[in-house]
Amino acid sequence: MKISIVIPVFNESQKIVESISTINSFFKEEEVEVIIVDDGSSDNSVELINGCAFKNVEVIKLGINQGKGMAVKTGMLAASGDLILLTDADLSVPIVEFVKLKQYITDETPIVIGSRGLSDSNVNNSFLKVLLGKIGNLFIQILVPGIQDSQCGFKLFLNKPAKILFSRQKLSGFGFDFEILFLAKKLNLGIKELPITWKSADRKSSVKFYHYFLTLAELFKVMYNAKTGKYNLSEVKEIEKAKSEVLPTNSHI
Repeated sequence: MKISIVIPVFNESQKIVESISTINSFFKEEEVEVIIVDDGSSDNSVELINGCAFKNVEVIKLGINQGKGMAVKTGMLAASGDLILLTDADLSVPIVEFVKLKQYITDETPIVIGSRGLSDSNVNNSFLKVLLGKIGNLFIQILVPGIQDSQCGFKLFLNKPAKILFSRQKLSGFGFDFEILFLAKKLNLGIKELPITWKSADRKSSVKFYHYFLTLAELFKVMYNAKTGKYNLSEVKEIEKAKSEVLPTNSHI
């Protein structure tokens, strides 16, 4: 089984090489590709990665900063693994948590996400950011009811559902997380939410407080896109219905 690790990067020179090395050490017995999507970094993140000559790392450069959502979409569509893991460049969620997510992924539940919002999660973050996250989730529940933390940057997908979802993604900012989960729910794709360990980065984050409010504004964009049929969900449902009539899927990975 091949595993793809998609990492969006924006000015991550302090951590990215260490993170890639940690990932490769963890997956040393697995076939793994690491896809780095550089979202217009102004530091030497890309040069540092290329200088290490990792054999299993592909670097995709967007050229100019287009937003985390666009970086993630680019990486997810380029990934070729049977399983595709989305994770942040600083590994705020330890890569070992992949084992937990993998245990629950099946054809019937093709999306398993890490969550900081569950009672069993171990979260080390500032009080203000936790509070803002909880308030934001109250609004996000409008789109993805039942999901306690749509925004955690640690998500595992089966390849085919990932391609269907991310090819329809419209948002380029941080709101892509709840957009993808919204689309998954509309397509009746199973989503499993699991508690994880999460530690705030010991450096200056590229996520500013105003990003929380910009992200919430993107809720309305998703609603508008859905209302105006921009996601072409009916087309996907017809395709999947035809396939399921020929070959039902219920296998475990």
